[in-house]
Amino acid sequence: MDEGVDVVGEILDAAHLATAVFGRLELGAPYQLRIPARAYLSFYVVARGGGWIETARPAGVESEHGEPRLHPLSAGDAILLPHGTAHTLKDAERAMARGDDLDYLACRRPWFGESARFGGDGPVTTLVTGHFTSSGSASRNPLLGTLPLVIHLPADAIAASPQLSGVVPLILSESARPGPGANVVLARLADLLLIHALRYWIAAAGTDDCGLHAVADPTIGAALRLIHARAAEPWTVESLASAVAMSRSAFAARFAKLVGEPPLQYLTRWRMTTAARLLGSGAMSIPAVAEQVGYSSPIAFPKAFTRFTGVGPGAYRRANRP
Repeated sequence: MDEGVDVVGEILDAAHLATAVFGRLELGAPYQLRIPARAYLSFYVVARGGGWIETARPAGVESEHGEPRLHPLSAGDAILLPHGTAHTLKDAERAMARGDDLDYLACRRPWFGESARFGGDGPVTTLVTGHFTSSGSASRNPLLGTLPLVIHLPADAIAASPQLSGVVPLILSESARPGPGANVVLARLADLLLIHALRYWIAAAGTDDCGLHAVADPTIGAALRLIHARAAEPWTVESLASAVAMSRSAFAARFAKLVGEPPLQYLTRWRMTTAARLLGSGAMSIPAVAEQVGYSSPIAFPKAFTRFTGVGPGAYRRANRP
């Protein structure tokens, strides 16, 4: 069994995430700030004060946790929005709208080191904010697609985690007093925040939760590691089920339930994700890439790749050269 394969790491690596924005929001009560939906993962860390974040379910997100929801915010909390969901920041659960604050970030974004002020003259809540852009195809991975709209890391959970209790205070300190190279430091800290937030979410798995929780499942997690480690093998549902000591029918049903799609569909998706990465690097010929992901036919691979990306391997390579 390929126990050493890091499925989550491979998925995030294939997504080519890059930290694009780092800024601070100073929100004076009363405030209500609507943030439109974005095509990237965003996050907040609460430096001081508190309030609420309210999310609305975005189109195309299959998360079971997708209904509109209010989350309380306190100093030391961290919030991740994996789908770039439209949301509202407000000082009170039933805050009244202030027209001069609404949709400000729809036309203007904070950049590195900026501190933007909104709201009234009351107590101030300070948020450190940032987001990740993705230039890869792994954002289509069903394990990421079933993440909740919000991953809320309360201050007490952060304090109890040896990793997060180191990362979050460093983000707050570096953003408050940026020194030389602070943009690089904050980008690396944001990477660590994302990884440890996902670990926190996976560790909170129920026995039948779907998405990234599947990685923690003894049998389905083992099957995912096999697929990621040996994608070129001619896997069948039967051979994968046998490798993790399950019957074919039980394995197929559990895999689809936890991952969000059938085993061979996920296998094809990961093969095409790997092929896209190899084509983009420009280091291998198209036939070599096809063989690397398990396609010996000169016809089958271009057809499968075009179905996945919308363009053929040659066109994809030309559009994604380093």
